[in-house]
Amino acid sequence: MLISGQTHLTGILGSPDQVKLSLSPAIHNAAFKDLHMDWVYLPFAPAPEDLEIAIRGLAASGVLGMNVTMPHKLPAMAVMDRLAPPAQRIGAINTIEVRAGELIGHNTDGDGLRRFLEADLGVSLQESHALVIGTGGSARAAVAALGEAGVAHLCVLARDVSRAEDLRAVAGNVIFEAAGLDGDLDRWVSQARVIVNATPVGQKNEFPVIPVGAISPEVVLVDLVYRPPVTPLIEAARAKGAIAHSGLGMLLHQAALSFEIWTGVEAPMDAMSAAALWELAKAADATH
Repeated sequence: MLISGQTHLTGILGSPDQVKLSLSPAIHNAAFKDLHMDWVYLPFAPAPEDLEIAIRGLAASGVLGMNVTMPHKLPAMAVMDRLAPPAQRIGAINTIEVRAGELIGHNTDGDGLRRFLEADLGVSLQESHALVIGTGGSARAAVAALGEAGVAHLCVLARDVSRAEDLRAVAGNVIFEAAGLDGDLDRWVSQARVIVNATPVGQKNEFPVIPVGAISPEVVLVDLVYRPPVTPLIEAARAKGAIAHSGLGMLLHQAALSFEIWTGVEAPMDAMSAAALWELAKAADATH
């Protein structure tokens, strides 16, 4: 809800490393500036054991909205007074709305991914085969989004197959398979036409666990890491002729949805995208 007459605070909650890497402050502050809004977006890095105190304290001090990133997307749910339907279904939150003192948990990650795939990349998700790597909050959102989009078959790959199996309920009415690293990785990768890596391994320039040689040229792959912009997985997929992108597109769409929840104003996507690209360009220059 848009309020006038004073500076309004929003921000992001995550580990120090994740907050330091996040583009969200640049994206949201650019949006506020573009629309001449007296709002500001700040980073917060509470320890996991202090998460509830931090959320309630920030809300009591007048913060109107927060994003939540690793490692807080799952535990932050327990602090909420209520959950919006997507967050209930996904079982994780990435956005907190403070409304009249009430903490409302939202999840815009799934819709952000779906908008990026369908609207930006023109991907037809219906009846496709999809592979999601990981089981954390971002993976849960990806599984929910792909299930809602009507994929025919969805495989979740994880080190712990029991954790992958937990996402069956999130996937909805699709053919679902949980897979561990000791299974037929070549088959799952080669059959997939949409691959989402929802693990953070690319941040350290590490390969994920999948056999990249099995990636089909017909694949659309999204590595949800956006620093670095080109991870080893993206590079390997492009070498196979696949369409491969970082998580920047999803980040921008989920940010726009969070912005609109907090402010009630349509997000200025052009300004947000420009700010994100500028921050990435500065980071690239700094490494040379």
